[in-house]
Amino acid sequence: MAKTENIYLVGLMGAGKTTIGRQLAKTLKVPFYDSDKAIEERTGVDIPTIFEFEGEEGFRDREQKMIRQLTEMQGIVLATGGGAILREENRSLLKKNGFIVYLQCSVERILERTRRDTQRPLLQTENPKERIGTLFTQREPLYLACADFKIDTGVLQSKQVVDEILAAYQLFKD
Repeated sequence: MAKTENIYLVGLMGAGKTTIGRQLAKTLKVPFYDSDKAIEERTGVDIPTIFEFEGEEGFRDREQKMIRQLTEMQGIVLATGGGAILREENRSLLKKNGFIVYLQCSVERILERTRRDTQRPLLQTENPKERIGTLFTQREPLYLACADFKIDTGVLQSKQVVDEILAAYQLFKD
């Protein structure tokens, strides 16, 4: 398979990267990877524990190494962590090796989806809505800059999202 046969999903936490990624991979009959899950499997600890002991910078180092390994694979669907695009090397690797889809979602919808999730270190704060808003403001220009396709996952059903991504992906490959 050509390297462009990889699909990489980027977007904020709670935008649906894992859900949509699994459905895309199933439809395309290719392996699905979640970079955060791959880091947890590699280290034997969860993301909050890595943040606790190594801080965000330590986690980002591990994430960069994992993105490098996963983008060397061919014929996969990859859900990246929400902050994976913060590092230039990650953006370059994703751009070079696949079709990047930005799953855009409103701050309100993300807050709704992540409200009870204790596994997201960046949301363990007094004001999660403010934090999500800040992350959105910081990261959206980077998501947009590297995305080949953008879709709003806050308003569409996941089946519709998958269908639209597949249509755009087909145009990208052709």
